[in-house]
Amino acid sequence: MSLDYTHPRLDRPSSKRKLDDYGPTDDETDLVSVRMRKDNDPIPAVNSLPTNPIPPPHHPHHHQQQSSSQWAPSSSSSSSSSSSSSSLSRLHQINPPPKQLQFFVRTMPSSSGRSKTLVLKANSFDTIESVHEMIREITKIPVDEQRLIYEGKQLQTEQTLAECSVRNDAGLVLVGRMRSTLYPKAWRLVDELIKLILRLCKGEEKDCNTVLTKVLSNKVKEFLSEITSDSKLIAEVPTAGHLQVFSTACAPDALVMLYMSPYKGNKECGDESIRRFVNWGLNVLPKCLRFLCVPIVLEFCKLMNRGGSSRRDPLYCFCRSSLASMMDCVRIMNGSKHNVCGDSSKALISFQDVHLFVIELMARLCTDLEASVTPPASPGPSSCDVSDLTAFLVPLCMAIVEHRGSMGSIPLPMREGDYKLSCYAPEIKSLHDKFDALVGSLEQSLEKLEECLAVKEKREGEHLPLGCAHYLTILKDMNSLSRLYCGAQDKFGRILKRRKVAVCHLIIKYATRSNDHRWLLMHKGVTDFECRRHFAMMMLPEAKEDYEEIHEMLIDRSQILAESFEYFSHAVPETLRAGLFMEFKNEEATGPGVLREWFCLVCQAIFNPQNALFLACPNDRRRFFPNPASKVDPLHLKYFKFSGRVIALALMHKVQVGIVFDRVFFLQLAGKNVSLEDIHDADPCLYSSCKKILEMDAEMVDSDALGLTFVLDVEELGSRRIVELCPGGKNIVVNSRNREVYVKYLIEHRFVTSITEQVACFAQGFSDILCESKLQKCFFESLELEDLDWMLHGSENAISVEDWKAHTEYRGYKETDPQILWFWKIVGQMSADQRKVLLFFWTSVKYLPVEGFGGLASPLFIHKASESYNRLPSSHTCFYQLCFAPYPSMAVMEDRLRIITQEHVGSSFGTW
Repeated sequence: MSLDYTHPRLDRPSSKRKLDDYGPTDDETDLVSVRMRKDNDPIPAVNSLPTNPIPPPHHPHHHQQQSSSQWAPSSSSSSSSSSSSSSLSRLHQINPPPKQLQFFVRTMPSSSGRSKTLVLKANSFDTIESVHEMIREITKIPVDEQRLIYEGKQLQTEQTLAECSVRNDAGLVLVGRMRSTLYPKAWRLVDELIKLILRLCKGEEKDCNTVLTKVLSNKVKEFLSEITSDSKLIAEVPTAGHLQVFSTACAPDALVMLYMSPYKGNKECGDESIRRFVNWGLNVLPKCLRFLCVPIVLEFCKLMNRGGSSRRDPLYCFCRSSLASMMDCVRIMNGSKHNVCGDSSKALISFQDVHLFVIELMARLCTDLEASVTPPASPGPSSCDVSDLTAFLVPLCMAIVEHRGSMGSIPLPMREGDYKLSCYAPEIKSLHDKFDALVGSLEQSLEKLEECLAVKEKREGEHLPLGCAHYLTILKDMNSLSRLYCGAQDKFGRILKRRKVAVCHLIIKYATRSNDHRWLLMHKGVTDFECRRHFAMMMLPEAKEDYEEIHEMLIDRSQILAESFEYFSHAVPETLRAGLFMEFKNEEATGPGVLREWFCLVCQAIFNPQNALFLACPNDRRRFFPNPASKVDPLHLKYFKFSGRVIALALMHKVQVGIVFDRVFFLQLAGKNVSLEDIHDADPCLYSSCKKILEMDAEMVDSDALGLTFVLDVEELGSRRIVELCPGGKNIVVNSRNREVYVKYLIEHRFVTSITEQVACFAQGFSDILCESKLQKCFFESLELEDLDWMLHGSENAISVEDWKAHTEYRGYKETDPQILWFWKIVGQMSADQRKVLLFFWTSVKYLPVEGFGGLASPLFIHKASESYNRLPSSHTCFYQLCFAPYPSMAVMEDRLRIITQEHVGSSFGTW
């Protein structure tokens, strides 16, 4: 007799009925008699729910002859003496028993929670009592405290090994007294379930196979319903107990064995039963208890792998994907310590188990990516594989980072000092190898995508590589992996730069609001304006034409700022995000066109320097930053919050309002520091003075020729006061050694400290409109200042008549009609200001998008009106529609257009 191997058991339950698993040493497998576990495999440590294998059943073609009596159904835990004699008699009639048997016995855990697997040898005619004696000699456990379990039944001491049908390499379980159990019905159901499976796998009852599979299916249903039969509320303890029974009795092993059986109908029955169990865990169990199913689903995956199932086997993929969806309730064990401390509501899985899934999926993605760019092209990566990789990779990377601590990126080959990761060394090396391979395959796919995009630009009908919709997700996963290894992040960044065209296309086409794409901030240099704008707009709710709920406003034009502020101050963010309905008092029009005009007018009022909220930059009057003296209005902070909401809503509705932020304001919204070069536009005088101080000869500065100390003379509300830039600043003289610090403090006070409250309130109002308030800094960080300029102000180019004409369609007119030819000729002769007024009259668009007319939500329309030519043109700004009658001459048309292109005419929608 010898000790096979030892490993820990975690969170051992106190139930006497607990059965442990065992591990045979033979690696061989066949379709029915499958060796379900290897000796050196660690037991999946998942809280209090271990999994156990079932002893391999008889296969008709197995090289060892087995007794058929072991398959006889029995409803009791022990056999009578007469049935034992009968069984032994039949055994001798069929095949003589082997002279020597080797079998495995799993012992009870010690006080430390560790259990042992014993390898025993005995004669087939030795009694069970003699086996108990052998166990006592090794374990010192008294014979009367021992109970041996085999195939779900307790072995009686007076029986022989042959009478109990114990085969060579069989697995027995040693437990304590089994005088009672908390879940007798569950044990009975599982026992009957396994007996049915064994009968089906023997293949000797083909005539009643269909009946048996139906009975088996009903047993699975009955067992699952038993868990919830006692109470309407599914509780953790009874659920864990029932699943413990399921696992202890080796039901997962038996079901996989049935699935892999070659006999007709068995595979389908096993498939249905396993899916039923997994779906029950996903859809019936409350999310807080889902972790209890993790070890069993993991066991299904491992058993199918060891049984020779293909990694593309549908049932295996289903179980793997189901496990992936449960990874939010999983903790990965910390290395070789098997640390079980932490959240008890999460299942524990070994690092190696998760690593195997990651390696498997990365290898599959490599194969699929290479096949998708090689004729004949394959469908490319599947969405299931991609989502599963993300689910397994994220916690795996987190486990490595957590375990490594502050040691930084991992060098390869690993240094001797990297003792913290020594237990992961082979896995970390193979993970890096797969990273290199997958990144290489991904670059080939991106190169192929760029080739297809170049061809598509020249001609229509070119198809992009299949599966390219998943490239962005794979890139995100590889970005996570690259951060673990020294030099990998730079390598990954270089690949993105080489394939910038493809990356930008993927972001614009496939990045959605439902996914987190903040990893792209690390590679902002790879993106262009269109990408960054798309990324930022995903953080805002999507503007819709039809809303279930809307926030209604009736505004007096003469009081637009005050009344708009009142409406917004009483509104909750949800209603503002839902939709806005705008109407001006005593005016007829409503709809999107009126809303566009309101945005422009209210922003003009907010950023009007006379209202003391914002200051315009001296060098660029379009640029604004918060006014330090805004406190002249007691409500100024509420107005800044209102301003933030308005600007966010304008961006959400894609309305260009004609104003832009100064860099000092933009940087603070992005959570970045303000430097000397950043204040150039906001305060040219201060910028120039600071530059001179820094560039002045050191001896002159040290001679106190400047007469400066660390103070600032501030004027507020007509009075002046001295502010110290640091404690004791009035006594600190500026010299060549501290002048850089002086300039830094000066800038910080002037453009940060003095407007901290205003910036914070604006940011709060802006974040109220975002999909998630925590994304406020991320929104501005994702953009360049020039990007925000184009999004808020729009195009600075003069209106192009050719672009205007190219994006205009006709209703009632044809492009060759005289009235249309006259119209465009007249527009071409207009001044720039007249064209702006005409565009605003037509569309309520005061500032075109940076793309010009192509950036508008729809084309423009000229509609043939049936009214008299004495009437002036009219418009439906909501639909970008201009209406005019078929004027008899160009002179008449020019006169009508001259009237509507006067500023006071084109700035309202008519009165009641």
